Amino acid sequence: MLPLAIRLAALVPLLAGGAGALLGPAFLGDTTGPATASHLRYLSGLLLGLGGLAWWCAGNLAARQRVFAALSAMVVTGGLARLLGLALEGLPPWPHVAALGMELGVVPALWLWSRRAG
Repeated sequence: MLPLAIRLAALVPLLAGGAGALLGPAFLGDTTGPATASHLRYLSGLLLGLGGLAWWCAGNLAARQRVFAALSAMVVTGGLARLLGLALEGLPPWPHVAALGMELGVVPALWLWSRRAG
């Protein structure tokens, strides 16, 4: 039953994440109000958690390689969603372009390096 419960619960972030990736801010309906700010804070919290886990992985990368690989895959997936937004909506402000460079350049390079070092 636990795997089924986890899969059912996972449908929420899968559907919401997919809708957000495909529809951008329009997914929230309120693109400038409290819904956008709330979602930005939530996503910022996830980003903070990803960074904290990456920091933790670096402390013993050999033992935490699978976690680091999963984190890297999540960041690349986010970068691909950002790239889709760029293709659909045009060039975002420079901090977002820099983030895209981290997501699709630096993070995959660090993952490859960790595989060779491990």
